[in-house]
Amino acid sequence: MSPLAASAVQSVDWLALAPTVLTAAVGLVVLVADLFLTESRKPLLGWVSVAGLAAAGLLLLPLLDGDRATFCREGSTRACSYTVDTFTLVIQFLVLGGALLAALLSVTALKDSDRGLPEGEYWFLLLSSAAGAALLPASRDLATLVVALEVASLPAFALVGLRHGDRKSSEAALKFFLSSVTATAVTLMGVSFLYATTGTLYLTELAGRVQHVDGQFHTLAQAGVVLTLVGFAFKTAAVPFHFWVPDTYVGAPLPIAAYLSVVGKAVGFTGLILVTVVALPSYADVWGPALAALAALTMTVGNVGALRQSATRAYSAVRLLAWSSVGQAGYLLVPIAAAAYSKDTDRAVGSTVAYALMYAAVNLGAFAVAALVGRAHARNRVADYRGLYATNPLTALLLAFFLLCLAGLPPGVIGLFAKVTVFSAAVDAGLGWLAVVMAVNVVIALFYYLKWTALLFRAPDGDPVRHPLPAPLTAALALTGVVGIALSGAPQLVLRFSDTGLF
Repeated sequence: MSPLAASAVQSVDWLALAPTVLTAAVGLVVLVADLFLTESRKPLLGWVSVAGLAAAGLLLLPLLDGDRATFCREGSTRACSYTVDTFTLVIQFLVLGGALLAALLSVTALKDSDRGLPEGEYWFLLLSSAAGAALLPASRDLATLVVALEVASLPAFALVGLRHGDRKSSEAALKFFLSSVTATAVTLMGVSFLYATTGTLYLTELAGRVQHVDGQFHTLAQAGVVLTLVGFAFKTAAVPFHFWVPDTYVGAPLPIAAYLSVVGKAVGFTGLILVTVVALPSYADVWGPALAALAALTMTVGNVGALRQSATRAYSAVRLLAWSSVGQAGYLLVPIAAAAYSKDTDRAVGSTVAYALMYAAVNLGAFAVAALVGRAHARNRVADYRGLYATNPLTALLLAFFLLCLAGLPPGVIGLFAKVTVFSAAVDAGLGWLAVVMAVNVVIALFYYLKWTALLFRAPDGDPVRHPLPAPLTAALALTGVVGIALSGAPQLVLRFSDTGLF
């Protein structure tokens, strides 16, 4: 074999790829099995999907022994397309855990659905999206990053609009599709400009070469940076690119709204971290102020939108959670913006990841309770939660705990500490004005979180409606409750990332 041919042979690290590959493989198995199963046996597909996601999560454990990389280009400089480090493992844990909880919610939702949701297609699309989301944090070149982003996003469009004959679902899918396609087009334009000016797609190489672009191409490189950032801002639902969120969450099946609120958001923020901190640290003077402004706008618009929702009489709990998720996205942007001004960018990124882990657990828990109440009240208004403590005391206490975590109040200690960590990242970076904006928004958010919490313990209107707990919903509530309480008891489990870093 010639030396050239030998250098083209890739040594694939299948263990590093195992969580993503297994998730995708289970999706294909479910799709094929759907062709041969009778209607009475199709619920088995859901449990196979749950088992597959749990197994994929367990495959992260053998990767804890050290960093791994595969699909590497050997030569004067070694660059890899797929890297498994601490950052990758934490985000993959968040993604697969979030997908697993969404799958548990989906088992009950599909059983209760009267709109004929096709089970085989549903589970295939959910697992495909989860596989793309798990691939993204390991991506270390722009091509793989964009492919992973689209593999995570494209199945989500179909999931949102999968309820046949539902006008809201169709409109939600269309809005989500158009906004995401626009984001992809803008991102690809930015990536093409960066490749044209640097001649590489590898993030580590891009970080070095983009600093030495010829003067005549400097404007083109700057345009590439801006366009790439705008594309990821769409994916993270940052203001003013958030308009699709409320209608999409309300129109989608509730488990998919929960999935998008956590896994979809994790995908966008992961891509944003990799592009800014890893690939474009030399352009911190461009993306730093831009992300700081986006963070301030996003948290303000999100919280004011939620406050306006709570002022109406028959407001939707899911729509309120949608606006809340926009506000939470603003908090998640703060440490990334702070990384542009901080000497220790690794710790700033760790603050975002720590906050994301807290948010994922408690937000999925809130959606699990919404799924329970939605079984008896199709409109799922916040008013339907009045007197929940009288009929389901444990569920009401869990929802109150989740809302207090999101608000940052005791006994939701992890929510309080996570907000303090993000606040400290802004102050340490010299972004005092952004810390003030965050403090004001935290106060605004207290109103609608506490208003909802208080409603749970009021006397119910009329005869109380009891909400029986199916096994999958019980498992989802138990998992999120245990994680939330454990993190409040030992917040250092996730907050240590803000001290030790991830890269």
